[in-house]
Amino acid sequence: MRVVQVHRFGGPEELVAGQAPDPMAGPGQVVVEVAVAGMTFVETQIRRGTDPWHEPPQLPYVPGGLVAGRVSALGPQVDATWLGRRVLATTGETGGFAERAVASAAELFPVPDGLGLPEAVALYSDGSTAQGLAEHARLRRGEWVLVEAAAGGVGSLLVQLARIAGARVIGAARGEQKLDAIRKLGADAAVDYSAPDWTERVLEVTEGAGPDVVFDGVGGTIGRAAFEVTARGGRFSVHGAASGGTTLIDPADAHARGVEVIGIEQLFGFAPHVPRWADQIMSQAAQGLVRPLIGQTFPLDRAAQAHTAIENRTALGKTLLLI
Repeated sequence: MRVVQVHRFGGPEELVAGQAPDPMAGPGQVVVEVAVAGMTFVETQIRRGTDPWHEPPQLPYVPGGLVAGRVSALGPQVDATWLGRRVLATTGETGGFAERAVASAAELFPVPDGLGLPEAVALYSDGSTAQGLAEHARLRRGEWVLVEAAAGGVGSLLVQLARIAGARVIGAARGEQKLDAIRKLGADAAVDYSAPDWTERVLEVTEGAGPDVVFDGVGGTIGRAAFEVTARGGRFSVHGAASGGTTLIDPADAHARGVEVIGIEQLFGFAPHVPRWADQIMSQAAQGLVRPLIGQTFPLDRAAQAHTAIENRTALGKTLLLI
């Protein structure tokens, strides 16, 4: 079968198309004929060998932790009703950039009727993360919410969930294409955080008070600047470090300004809730309340170009491989 492998840690050019034996389903496992493979920014850092949160995979490895397709084979001790069903499947940290992938039957997620496989992949991980972040931040009607990287996979869904909660939303991103996408998602304002005065614009929109809630998916200097304009008594929720480092907030600074910091460690407890949150976000998508922002798709043999688009910030919304 066709696969994409990484033989050494490094840039996107290390994603190389090749061949591998067809996988076999062991006890409690299934084989999925992969139609769509998801990818995340974190996976680009794993490929470079720079991600601080995951153990580096053993080389060579096939990237990709989330796929969608039909179940084509069953291992022993697997319910026969799974055969032929459309599913989302987690493969662990590796194995998704391939024509076929092995997954645990216990972790399969049936794709709802009427929802496309690309949309399901875009919603499962990013959607459950966004749902969890929104739940932890306790969004309330009438609040101002600032979403960083608001044209990304998670950010675009946070914009929509905040709107559903009755909040007023400021989406922050880089470049006019992304700002236009944010406005189309329903944000009340869109600001370009590559501009030196972007936080002044945030204060202007909120009439000097600052946002009540900040979703910080960028970190670094942008995350720190967003913290500085967070409203007194507000919540500052950290979930990413697209800039290369998470936002570091001195507890004394947060206490002095009455800001509750919901740190990136919140993500460590998300796993048990993913099925529930994924079901919630997909139900909302089926009702037309939210939609995933799928900005670009690539065939399997162009996985390197897909990773390049994610890393150089030209990607809009979710990036997927279609196999």
